[in-house]
Amino acid sequence: MSRLVVVSNRVATPTETKGSAGGLAVAVFGALKDMGGVWFGWSGDVVSEAVANAGPNLEVDGAVTFATVGLPRRDYDQYYRGFSNAMLWPVFHYRNDLAVYERDEYAGYRRVNAWLAHKLIKLLEPDDIVWVHDYHLIPFAEALRQQGVGNRLGFFLHIPFPSPQILLNVPPHEELVKSLCCYDLLGFQTATDQTAFHDYIVRHVRGTVGPGGQVEAFGRTLRTGVYRIGVFPDEIAEQAERYESRQHVLELKESLEGRKLIMSVDRLDYSKGLVERFRAFEQLLEKAPEWRGNVTLVQIAPPTRSDVDTYQQIRQHLEYEAGRINGRYSGLDYTAIRYLNQRYDRLKLMSLFRESQVGFVTPLRDGMNLVAKEYVAAQNPDDPGVLVLSCFAGAADELTSALLVNPHDITGMSEALQRALSMPLAERKRRHQASMAVLRENNLGVWRDAFLADLRGVPPISEPAPQPTPPAARGTDNQS
Repeated sequence: MSRLVVVSNRVATPTETKGSAGGLAVAVFGALKDMGGVWFGWSGDVVSEAVANAGPNLEVDGAVTFATVGLPRRDYDQYYRGFSNAMLWPVFHYRNDLAVYERDEYAGYRRVNAWLAHKLIKLLEPDDIVWVHDYHLIPFAEALRQQGVGNRLGFFLHIPFPSPQILLNVPPHEELVKSLCCYDLLGFQTATDQTAFHDYIVRHVRGTVGPGGQVEAFGRTLRTGVYRIGVFPDEIAEQAERYESRQHVLELKESLEGRKLIMSVDRLDYSKGLVERFRAFEQLLEKAPEWRGNVTLVQIAPPTRSDVDTYQQIRQHLEYEAGRINGRYSGLDYTAIRYLNQRYDRLKLMSLFRESQVGFVTPLRDGMNLVAKEYVAAQNPDDPGVLVLSCFAGAADELTSALLVNPHDITGMSEALQRALSMPLAERKRRHQASMAVLRENNLGVWRDAFLADLRGVPPISEPAPQPTPPAARGTDNQS
C-alpha cells in the first residue's frame, strides 16, 4: 500500500497529536498511522542558514515520521510574514484594502516553496501519495514537478478561494493559478470556492471545466472537488461532559452568579468580525435593557502573527472597544465583556462551550470555521445552547439550523442574540439535533477519507508537464 506524505506549513509534534491538539491534527495523524508515511513542514522555529540547510529533523513515532525544517529570518519574513500573510491571507478573505504586495516577498515565497520541495524529495518514495495543505504552499507541486516528481499530488485549501475579480488584486494571480494546476486534485471547503476557481479558469486563462469538477488548463488535466472539513462530534461531546465538573468550569459558574453566558472563541484576526461582534452585544444591552447585568459575553482571542502591524492594530482596537463598552454597562459586581487575549487548552474550551447559552461565531469571511461545529458538538443535548453563525462562514452551508446572520448587520446580530437567549427549550433541542445529525454524517474522518480516496484514484504521471523557468535556487539567491 502506498505511503501518505502530508505537507503543511506547520507540523504538529508527536506529543500534540496525542494530547489536546485540534481535530485536523488528529485526523491527519490517524491517516498517517493507517497508511504509514511522513508529515513534513516548517517546525515553527526561525534558525540560522546553517541549521536550516542541515536537513530535516526526523522524529519517528511508529509508522509515522515527523520531518521538520527551520526557516532563516529572511525566508520567514518573505515567505510567511510577507507574501503568505500580508498578501494572500487578506485577499483570499476579501480584504484587498489590507493587502501589501512586494515583489521580493513573492520571490521569497516561491524560493522557499522550491527549497521545501527539494528537501522533501530526499524523503519521497516513487509510489507515495502527497497531500499538501493550504495557501502557504500553492507553488509546492510546481516545484516538485520541475524536479521530475510524478507522484500523485493533492492540495486542500483551508481558507476561502476568492472570486476572480478579487483574485485579480494579486499581481501574480495567473502564475499562482498555474501553480495550482500542477496538482492532480484540488479540494475546496465549499461549492462557492470551487465555483470561484472554475470561473477564473474559464474567464481568464481560457481553460475548460467538465463533469465531476474536471479542469483542463495550462496543458494539464486535474480534478477539483468540495470536501467539507468537520469534527468528531461524539468525541467532543464526551470530552465536554467529562470536563464540566472541573475546577475552571465551577469557578466560571460561580462568577456568573446565574447570569447567561455568550461564548466566542477566535484567533485574533481581522477576518473574524470581532469588533462588529462587540458592537452587536453592546446594542443588545442598549435596546434590551432587561439583559443588562444578566448576560456576559466571554471573548477568547489568542494572539496570532503578533509581529505583523495589522494584527497589532486589531488588538488595540478590540481592547479599546471592550473597555468602552464595559465602561458603559459594567458595574462593581458585573463585567459585560470578559475579553481574554490568551490561549486556552482545547478540552477546556469544549467544557466552557457546554456551559454557555449562546455560541457567537460571526466571521466576516471564513473557509469553514470549526469553532461553530465544536460549539454544537459540545452542547448538553438535554439543555443545548444556540449557535449564532455568520452566513459568510463555510459552516453555514451545513449548519442551517443555527441562527444565521450577516456580520455587517449589527442590528440583525443583536436581534439574533436576543432570540437565542430567549429561545424555548423545545426549539433549542430541535435545532441541536438537526445540527448534530449533519456533523455526524460529515465528520472529520469522512472529509479525510473522501479526499484521499479521490487522490488515490488519480493515475500517477510518467512525465512532468512543461513548466516555466524555475526561480533562482535558494542558496544562490541568499548569497547575492
